Amino acid sequence: MHSEVIRVTESIAKRSQALRGDYLRDIEQMARQPINRSQLSCGNLAHGMAACEGDEKTVLKLMDSANVGIVTAYNDMLSAHAPYADYPQKIKAHLKSLGCTAQVAGGVPAMCDGVTQGQPGMELSLFSRDVIAQATAVSLSHQMFDAVLMLGICDKIVPGLVMGALQFGHLPALFVPAGPMTTGLSNKEKVRIRQLFAEGKVDRAALLEAEMASYHGQGTCTFYGTANSNQMVLEAMGLQLPGSAFVNPDTPLREALTQAAAERIAKIARTSRQALPLAEVIDEKSFVNGIVALLASGGSTNLCIHLIAMARAAGLVLTWTDFDRLSKVTPLLAHIYPNGSADINHFQAAGGTGFLFKELIKAGFMHADAKVCFGGELGNACIEPHLEGDRLQWRDAPDTSLDSNVIRSANAAFSAEGGIKLLEGNLGRSLIKSSAVDKAHRSITAPAVVISHQDELKHLFEQGALDRDCVIVARFQGPRANGMPELHKLMPILGVLQDRGHAVALVTDGRLSGASGKVPAAIHITPEAASGGTIGRVQDGDLITLDVAAGRLSLHVDHGALDSRPPADLPFCDNTIGRGLFVLNRAAVTDAESGACTLFPTWSPQTPHSDSQTQQAERARYGA
Repeated sequence: MHSEVIRVTESIAKRSQALRGDYLRDIEQMARQPINRSQLSCGNLAHGMAACEGDEKTVLKLMDSANVGIVTAYNDMLSAHAPYADYPQKIKAHLKSLGCTAQVAGGVPAMCDGVTQGQPGMELSLFSRDVIAQATAVSLSHQMFDAVLMLGICDKIVPGLVMGALQFGHLPALFVPAGPMTTGLSNKEKVRIRQLFAEGKVDRAALLEAEMASYHGQGTCTFYGTANSNQMVLEAMGLQLPGSAFVNPDTPLREALTQAAAERIAKIARTSRQALPLAEVIDEKSFVNGIVALLASGGSTNLCIHLIAMARAAGLVLTWTDFDRLSKVTPLLAHIYPNGSADINHFQAAGGTGFLFKELIKAGFMHADAKVCFGGELGNACIEPHLEGDRLQWRDAPDTSLDSNVIRSANAAFSAEGGIKLLEGNLGRSLIKSSAVDKAHRSITAPAVVISHQDELKHLFEQGALDRDCVIVARFQGPRANGMPELHKLMPILGVLQDRGHAVALVTDGRLSGASGKVPAAIHITPEAASGGTIGRVQDGDLITLDVAAGRLSLHVDHGALDSRPPADLPFCDNTIGRGLFVLNRAAVTDAESGACTLFPTWSPQTPHSDSQTQQAERARYGA
């Protein structure tokens, strides 16, 4: 193992010791109880199986076989989740043939950031993760289940499902993916059309045709954004079958993998001697493996928020310093759009997760001895599925890349460092997806152009006020201000300015996620403007330096002058489009480095809150 990976893992375990101990004691208390449904009264149990068929009721009453709870994020508006429509029936039928049962424990909401991008609904997106976690807990609260299958893929959905499932960590759990859509219009061409539209050179009809050619069928979007980063991280953490993430929907192999997941979870359910509860699998090694896989593949910066919240649900404390330390030693082994031209289908064909993990383990960057939810250890899971006739079989992942333009071995990496970097300075702490930014654009000093709403940038662009070097400062976009929406509406305009030869960058307390592109963007600034952060005191014309190599984000204003400036007023936050239901969330949410979470009194050792007695007590107890 690489010495820095070991040190980061040990530091996570040390700082989390008390919190992790509390979590495991709670799980052990639940695990000491008899089989879940045997605790129910006759009336409780009768209600729980009233809708079952007669033979299913007989099996459930015997208490000697697994009853699997299915938590589904199905809806047919999300391309990635539409394939889940008939998964419950397929899972039930397969488990019935094995003498087991399954029930849909509940559904969780699933919104599409692609639909809400640049729209008011995007201000609900981040908070939906915590709603999903709560909905998962409600679904599993009936005490009817011996194991859990999770049907979810996209942005906030996977983290929310993990957070909810961890509250029932005495049960085995597996995720069942549905796979990416087939390749459509190239990502390079899609971006070209978007920029032409931003300049007024093509009309809306041409733009819509290009978008529909890109997003054209069932499955996840094929670029390497948050949805596919989720899938990468799930496999690295051993939360779904190896090699199963990026198999296309409605194929014989996809069907076979769904059956295999159901069969595997039934075999390791609590009624079996092979029980493998989720809490015993997910630990600091699991999270380090997930972070390393994210960094080595150039994945979504959204996971730098979500993994922190997921870890907190398991009694573990992660910080952006952990990500940064790992990124400095983790080689970048994949070029998937927006880091390159290839999409996720190309990555799968070139070697996929099996080859990537094998390389990272061989080079000492992943814990090969980390447990996986389907049994065994990660080092034995660098395999890929295939069909021999109609039978699912497993073989070793390739030893060499099948396309070195897409994925490479550790000794021929695209970069010696991972894809995400921490930036620090008098503006606070922030992150940048450095893997997507050309080296020529990784250092910039330019005057600030301050906006407090995305639409302001378009007006400035149309007026010709941005045809120069500039750093766009988009403030009041953090979780407390408006729910921390993603800001992709800004990127076509900034891309045009960069192509015109201007040095441009974005600095914001909002998000950009896995689709962060060629323009350098310091995102997730903490503390945010709505919490009194320095970004709320920046004025037009202030010089700002963003330097990726130095890890610096600096505002060139004298401390005295800065302190004398009154903070900008928080803009009006509209409560239409459902946003009024999240007023309390905005008031209670923690900062981005603490997971932007409303469920736990979370804290970060670097940027602790001081406005909550509960948080102060927790920091004192757990040594922050």
